[in-house]
Amino acid sequence: MAQQHLDPTDPLAGPVSGDALAGYLRSQATEFLRALRQHRETGGEGSPAARTKARPGENSAVAAGDAARALRRSARRISGTLHTFRPLLDTDWSEAMRPELAWLSGTLAREHAYAARLERLLLALHRLSGSSAFPARPPLSGRTAAVVGTTEPGAGPHDRPTGIPERGQLTVGAAKAGALLERQLTLARTRAHSAALQALGSSRFHAVADSVAVLASEVPLAPAAAGADLRPPAAAAEERLGDAVAALPLITAGHPYNAEALVHGLSADTAPQPQDSPWHQVRLLLRLHRYAREVLYGEDAPVDVHLLHAGRALHHHRDAAEAASAAASAARTPRIAPATAYALGVLHADQRHEVEAARFAFQQSWAKETVRTP
Repeated sequence: MAQQHLDPTDPLAGPVSGDALAGYLRSQATEFLRALRQHRETGGEGSPAARTKARPGENSAVAAGDAARALRRSARRISGTLHTFRPLLDTDWSEAMRPELAWLSGTLAREHAYAARLERLLLALHRLSGSSAFPARPPLSGRTAAVVGTTEPGAGPHDRPTGIPERGQLTVGAAKAGALLERQLTLARTRAHSAALQALGSSRFHAVADSVAVLASEVPLAPAAAGADLRPPAAAAEERLGDAVAALPLITAGHPYNAEALVHGLSADTAPQPQDSPWHQVRLLLRLHRYAREVLYGEDAPVDVHLLHAGRALHHHRDAAEAASAAASAARTPRIAPATAYALGVLHADQRHEVEAARFAFQQSWAKETVRTP
């Protein structure tokens, strides 16, 4: 999927210097600090002080959630850029900072992931059973949004249809299955919430914030970065993505329902599904490729619609795979009623079908991507 830049007005027609890398990292560090300041001003928990600082008509919890989302966004971009362009950066500094940023981003994302997973599973139960016991859940509470923010476009559970015809086959066990999932995932979300609050108040986080503050004014480039061209590292990131996609079973995934994968997904093995791992890796490599494009193009980075659609399909794949694992885990709860276990089994199978549908959607998007004209 290598791009050819034939237009002499293309900013990548010539070498891209290390100044572009330094400028991108400084801008992301500035965004990180701005989001951190906004998060602190809003109180992060919808406090009275936060409400007095919020703009008229703006909910303080929503503002804090937006700030936390911006924190995660900047942390991911800085970490990914340090990985892609590591030969041009001070090795000791970048290798020490990158895992800390990944830790922060992952910690802040966990609570929202549990909440979105629960919403996704309850909506699926409602759709499958036709039961009125599972109304559409409201958006995340202010307390949740204040810490973790909202998910990226296309990654949430709201893409699922809500106008569901009556079916009724699962009504007996669906209500108990939903209650079990609510207990388990709410407990996990509560623990993730506590972990996020603890992380934001820790000395480890303050050390990360201090490092980002330094990065906003001074980027520790390696001596070789002075005359280096940024295009080869970016091309290497694109090549790694292409190789990873080429290794995927796209021919098998070319059918919306891959029976072989579904059989593996229904196994009693508690380990993560081995077929899912390569797809998760492609999602991460696609993200690195997008960030590298942002570095090369700067603020004028064009929006690649095909990459956007491919990314959304991979986000949906991840969400469905994790939801299926949650349903399978709940089904292993000791001494649950057979009807409850049956409802959870059907729910698990439904989410594994969603996994296969997402793989099919990715294949369609990627096929369009590979034949695009420059």
